[in-house]
Amino acid sequence: MAWEGSTRRARLPKDWPRTRRRILRRDGYECQTRFSDGRLCGLPANQVDHIEPGNDHRDANLQALCTWCHTHKSSSEGGTAAAHTRVRTHKPAPIHPALED
Repeated sequence: MAWEGSTRRARLPKDWPRTRRRILRRDGYECQTRFSDGRLCGLPANQVDHIEPGNDHRDANLQALCTWCHTHKSSSEGGTAAAHTRVRTHKPAPIHPALED
């Protein structure tokens, strides 16, 4: 399960269900994802997402998303976070001794 081993749920405010309903109503139950051409996804939204990752639960940092867009965004953020913690295995190419300064 996605939440297994995560502390995310515990970090949500106690009034999260009320906040979630308020954001979904504010956004008209439509996914707020903007595609690269500027179009809004507009599919029915049933999830609320933090625009900027972290614990900022202010309304300005929350948006309604459809399941597909929320999964895609979270997966991308997780991959980016994991990449920052990976040990680099790529070594720079050695410079030929004749080319060294």
